[in-house]
Parts: sequence; structure tokens; C-alpha cells
Amino acid sequence: MNIPGPAFLLPGTICVTRAYYLLREIRMTFFLWLLVLFFCWPLALLAIILYPIVWLFLLPFRVVGIAVDGVLELVRAIILLPARVLSGPRRY
Repeated sequence: MNIPGPAFLLPGTICVTRAYYLLREIRMTFFLWLLVLFFCWPLALLAIILYPIVWLFLLPFRVVGIAVDGVLELVRAIILLPARVLSGPRRY
């Protein structure tokens, strides 16, 4: 999901717009689950039971993704280092 927001935020901070969309997504997920609970409660209970198991199963893939992203950023930094050195100091 592509959430709009400024690209100049510091790492670890969240834009108000992004927070709004995140809360909206959580709210819609909860209402969808309530709807499934009302119309088909065995499926909703099965989803509640299986969600943590599936999350635990997919956790190693997320860790591998983070590691691969870090390695690719390192390779990018190494490739772009000569250009950054030759460009000189930044002027603001």
C-alpha cells in the first residue's frame, strides 16, 4: 500500500497523513473481521487462531528481506562512493 506523505521525514518519525491512513486501515480490518464474525463465526474464529501461526511462519522471511535490503543498500553505497567523493562538499 502506497501511503502519501513527504519524503523528507527523519527515520523513525511518522507523518500525520500516514498515521491517519494506518488507523483507517486498522479500523477497516477490524470492521471486516466483525462482519465475518457475524455472518460466519467459525471462519472468524479460525482466522483468529491461525493468524499468529502464519505470522510466526512468515517472520523468518521478513528477517531475510531486511538483511537483503541492507546488503543491497551497502552495495549501492559502495558503487556510488566514487561519485560522492568526486562531487565535492555539499552546499546548502
